[in-house]
Amino acid sequence: MMFCCLRNCFDGLGFATTQAPKRERNPIILDTTHMGNEVVIVKNGLRICGSGGALTNAPLIQSKSYFEVKVQQNGIWGVGLARRDTNLNVAVGGKDSESWALDSDGIIRHNEQELHKIQNPVQEGDVIGVSYDHIELNFYLNGESMNAPIIGIKGRIYPVLYVDDGAILDLILENFIYTPPVGFEKIMLEQSLL
Repeated sequence: MMFCCLRNCFDGLGFATTQAPKRERNPIILDTTHMGNEVVIVKNGLRICGSGGALTNAPLIQSKSYFEVKVQQNGIWGVGLARRDTNLNVAVGGKDSESWALDSDGIIRHNEQELHKIQNPVQEGDVIGVSYDHIELNFYLNGESMNAPIIGIKGRIYPVLYVDDGAILDLILENFIYTPPVGFEKIMLEQSLL
């Protein structure tokens, strides 16, 4: 069973063998220096599998940031925002005061507290959008708002993805599947804001 899941993580879920055209690689990726001990990051730093969490290598510094996460394979997972001090050796987010996450059980958590419970469960193949403007964090399911805003997040914040039990998540940082909310755009590096 584990071999199947790891093969899916490395190879992708399809059997296509055609090469995608070469293009400039986004410098923002999942950070192998800020990930759980059992995490595997592949696909040029944009796919996570294994067990635990990983932050991106860039914080959200611009006024309106947006990214997406595709649930490639179901299991236990979490998607959200965290500070560098968060525990990345857990399967879901929101377990400490350093993370805010929508988890695979449909609950948005922070500091082990249930902030919201979403009505429509996230399925394999769905895309979760995340917007943050230093005032409010919002989640979207296949382009539709989940109407579960979170406020009061302060400090240097990073996108975070968590996986366990065979889950595979792909981080989408540009060429979004769904149109971001008005005024929101892809994550930018600090020097590109000048």
